Amino acid sequence: MQSPTHDTVRSCSPAMSHTLDMAMGRKRDWRTMAATQGWKAALASVAGVLATGALVRFASCLPDRIAPPAKAIPAMRDGALWRGAQEQASAHPGLSGVHLLSDGVDAFAARLLLARAAEHTLDLQYYIWHGDRTGTLLLEAAHEAAQRGVRVRLLLDDNGITGLDHILSALNDHPNIEVRLFNPFRIRFPKAIGFLADFGRLNRRMHNKSFTVDGAVTIVGGRNVGDEYFGAGDGALFVDLDVLAIGPVVADVETDFGKYWDCESSYPAEQILPRVSEKQRAKLASRASVVERDASARRYVERLRSLPLVHEIAQGTLDLEWAKVEMISDDPAKVRKDIRKRDLLAGKLDGAIGHPSRELGIVSGYFVPGAQGTHQLGALARSGVDVTVLTNGYGATDVALVHAGYAPWRKALLKAGVRLFETAAQVRDAPSKKQRRQGNRLGVGSRLRATGSGSFAALRSGASTIHAKTITVDRQRLFVGSFNFDQRSLRLNTELGFVIHSPLFAAYVADAFATIIPDAAYAVSLDEGGGLEWTPGEGLHASVQTREPGMQLFDRALIAVTSRLPIAWLL
Repeated sequence: MQSPTHDTVRSCSPAMSHTLDMAMGRKRDWRTMAATQGWKAALASVAGVLATGALVRFASCLPDRIAPPAKAIPAMRDGALWRGAQEQASAHPGLSGVHLLSDGVDAFAARLLLARAAEHTLDLQYYIWHGDRTGTLLLEAAHEAAQRGVRVRLLLDDNGITGLDHILSALNDHPNIEVRLFNPFRIRFPKAIGFLADFGRLNRRMHNKSFTVDGAVTIVGGRNVGDEYFGAGDGALFVDLDVLAIGPVVADVETDFGKYWDCESSYPAEQILPRVSEKQRAKLASRASVVERDASARRYVERLRSLPLVHEIAQGTLDLEWAKVEMISDDPAKVRKDIRKRDLLAGKLDGAIGHPSRELGIVSGYFVPGAQGTHQLGALARSGVDVTVLTNGYGATDVALVHAGYAPWRKALLKAGVRLFETAAQVRDAPSKKQRRQGNRLGVGSRLRATGSGSFAALRSGASTIHAKTITVDRQRLFVGSFNFDQRSLRLNTELGFVIHSPLFAAYVADAFATIIPDAAYAVSLDEGGGLEWTPGEGLHASVQTREPGMQLFDRALIAVTSRLPIAWLL
């Protein structure tokens, strides 16, 4: 039997027909209302997203920079460090005295002891400053210096001071301490929100690293401030290199520091950081004392007392290499706009370090040569120059994404005759999550090692990641600084370093290739079919690898995908 349609029902019963018309009308109205409500909801969502974006954008906007009145700088032509440095420099007119700090403990000791010896000024400029043991000890040393009447200026990139807002704010309240944040985030937590609203600005950072005392002594190099840079904690060591210097180059570093301190991107801490109450101040002081009372920290500091470095500077007996030293750096305006090549560190480096005729050795933890760098290095190799590069293998790097920017250029470099070495994957007992959380807050949670570490020799013992940035030319000239051979250092971040015209120091670093590096790293080469293979150094106790060491299937897939993305300029 055929089911009744709307028309047949209408013909059978006017009342029923009227009822059905009303029902069908309500159904049509419901559909119309639902569609209308859907559009309204969609529009509301879009409006909400736009409003949220506008709010985030507004909240991320920096206030107008207020330059505080300049404080009178105390006369620095006095004091034990100044007199000792001047006495030595007077015998070597036009030259600077330099001392390599390859050992992590020595690098920390030099900073801590110099801060404790400061009599007039302490100017510190860093990309990363951790709130762990070594970071806390150095902040406390700066505070103690201020208590003695030393004028302390602390210039930090705002991307590398996680968890230190209240501590830095408290320090900034001291009459003898000024803290400035470089290219700061307006939204303090989570800072990642700021990248969504102002990526173009916040993606550019101040990567410089310098530690200058009394205008007499400075330390410049690749190390940030944190346990991993000074061989002072569990986890991978960062193999790095700093230079301690006295003489004319110190004035150049001070002048450069002043340019960054006074530039538009350097904001007084009081404009960015929250104010600290007396209760919070007491709590912070208590946290600092936890570090100072910690048994392992005390043992570490006790060992520093046996290092005669500061005493030798004051007495004029420190073993120094006297050489022509050129300080080169980026213009701080680099973080606000693209600047001329002659104002870039990379542009200055070409002229300062010279064209290699025999050897070029590059050590860079983050090596992303790009098309231009690959072409230049390849051309040198084809012309007969022995070009050697040491960088981190995938398993040893602390920034895996950088490997995606490096990997695509290996075959072209090898075909041109460039020799590539990659550090091996490292395994080490890491601190627990609880220890890491405590370390971020209190500066505790990892065991300090009072043993030499962080030099190239540490690669032999494992658990090491290359963080140094050095270039040697013909065993005659050496660059040491913050500049990585990557696109970020070239175009985005500001950098600082020394070109040292010293065959002794250049040979010291170059010899690491001939002795330590081949024993502790993989030599990358092309097999007969044009594929990559990794030949381990004798110290690795491994066989030749045809798949990249330290990579699992997921890692290979990730690098294969990300290496094809147009992100090399970010790396």
